Amino acid sequence: MTYPIKRDLDPAYFRVEREGKWESLCFTDLTEKEREGVMDGRSESWLRKMVAILAGSLRDLGDRLNVEYVSGDEL
Repeated sequence: MTYPIKRDLDPAYFRVEREGKWESLCFTDLTEKEREGVMDGRSESWLRKMVAILAGSLRDLGDRLNVEYVSGDEL
C-alpha cells in the first residue's frame, strides 16, 4: 500500500498500525481509511476540536509560506 508522505503538518498525533508496526502519525499524514478509523465513534465536541486544530495548522502554514487565494480574474 502507498502511504502519504510524512510531513508532520499538524499537532494531532495518533497511533496506527502499518504493515505490522505501530507508528505515531499526525492526522494529516494518515490515509483516508486511517482518518475514518480515528474519527469513528468520536463525539461532536471532539470533532469540533479537531477541526479547530486543523484550521490553526492550515492558517499557520499559509502564514509561514505567505500563501493566499487569487481568483482566476486576478491572474
